[in-house]
Amino acid sequence: MFGIRYLKTSPTTYVLHFAGGKLQREGPGLSFFYFGPSSSIVRVPMASAGVPFAFQDTTSDFQTVTLQGQLTYRVADPKRLAAMLDYSTDSDGKYISDDYQKPAERLVQLAQALVRTDLQKLTLKQALTAGDGLAAKVTAAVKEAEPVKQLGLEILDLTILSVRCTPDMAKALEAEAREALNRRSDEAIYERRNAAVEQERRIKESELNTQLAVEEKQRQIREKQIETEISIEQQKAQLTDQRVANQRKEADASAYGLNAMIEPLRALDWRTVMMLSQNGANPQAAIALAFQEMAANAQKIGELNMTPDLLKSLTSRE
Repeated sequence: MFGIRYLKTSPTTYVLHFAGGKLQREGPGLSFFYFGPSSSIVRVPMASAGVPFAFQDTTSDFQTVTLQGQLTYRVADPKRLAAMLDYSTDSDGKYISDDYQKPAERLVQLAQALVRTDLQKLTLKQALTAGDGLAAKVTAAVKEAEPVKQLGLEILDLTILSVRCTPDMAKALEAEAREALNRRSDEAIYERRNAAVEQERRIKESELNTQLAVEEKQRQIREKQIETEISIEQQKAQLTDQRVANQRKEADASAYGLNAMIEPLRALDWRTVMMLSQNGANPQAAIALAFQEMAANAQKIGELNMTPDLLKSLTSRE
């Protein structure tokens, strides 16, 4: 009515009321009446806002990747932002120009430029796994960027949600990764088999060493047994030699005694010795000896007479 209007804003909206080219009032969440024909109302939203972004870029090995993420910011200095861009609204609260969209656009462009600088230093494989590290570097760079300070903005967070390559390259990387996994699997199988063979070799070597040690002990035992047998045989030889020596001495002693007994009889005639022996007491032996002597001296005997009694005694057997 008569151009008088009422304005009520939220606490997250910073309001600047200009009338007659002069700033009449300012602040967040103001409520007031104003004269519409001569007033200009500037509304700067101070609440944090998230800006999604998605763009393509090229890595150092000339591969195209697509990055998706979100940038969160807020207006830290609304008066500075209102001085740089037009946030004026009409009587219905709608912005007169599209400048309210430019902070988000400029922040995305700035983030894209900073991401490109770091991304072009990475290969495709590095870029696909560098999301968190890349986001941290870009966040720090955006916060310190001069355009952000000039607009009075504050960067709260920058998140890179995904880094993707083209479908053909993704298939190639999948095939390469699959082959690498198969190769590592084969290497693991080979290493496991090699370890089993090595373990088997160690076991065999240990068994051989044990067998050699057992054989060495057995050889030492056999050598000790042979040494013992040799010692026993040497002792037996010494005992035999001693026995032979003793028997020889006994034989020598017996021969000496016998010789001493025979020595007195050597000068006697054997016929005398026979007569003196036990057979000499036998009459028949004596008669036989007499006949033998007569036979030896038969040329000297002219005539020999024997009585029947003598012949009977010779032919009789007792």
